[in-house]
Amino acid sequence: MFQKILVAIDDSELSRTIFERSLTLAKADRSELMLIHVLTMLDDFYPGDTFIGIPASAMRIYAEKLEKREQAGIEKLRLLESEATAAGVVTKFTQNIGDPGKMICEVAKTWNANLVVIGRRGLSGLSELFSGSVSNYVLHHSPCDVLTIQGIARTVPQPEPPKIVACAT
Repeated sequence: MFQKILVAIDDSELSRTIFERSLTLAKADRSELMLIHVLTMLDDFYPGDTFIGIPASAMRIYAEKLEKREQAGIEKLRLLESEATAAGVVTKFTQNIGDPGKMICEVAKTWNANLVVIGRRGLSGLSELFSGSVSNYVLHHSPCDVLTIQGIARTVPQPEPPKIVACAT
């Protein structure tokens, strides 16, 4: 049914489930897997869009952190690739830097994927609006079918309402 399955891997716990389900599907269909991990520049330690006025030390720290993230991503992809290969599935991987949704769709198009498998955190409403949704972008822009694997939505704890203390005089 699917010859080429693109599997979006990130740093979440859900990635393991995404990989396992993709591997099961690939074995059943004798499909080829492409694992993709996208690094984004929008992390806490990104020094900004312009380098003017940014101290060299901040740029050095950013470059070191990015390099560590690149190495960790490649290591994770290699481990998953070897696991899939050991299971008899032809597997490749790619790591890109950029907007995750756009990169996933671009790789799906250039690689001629038949299916993209991606996780979904389960955000909705304002949470999804403010944090963005890679899965939502991919669902609307992918050149092929998309299978979303539902994760468990993590809600932000709400502060307790203030206690009202009545004073009578």
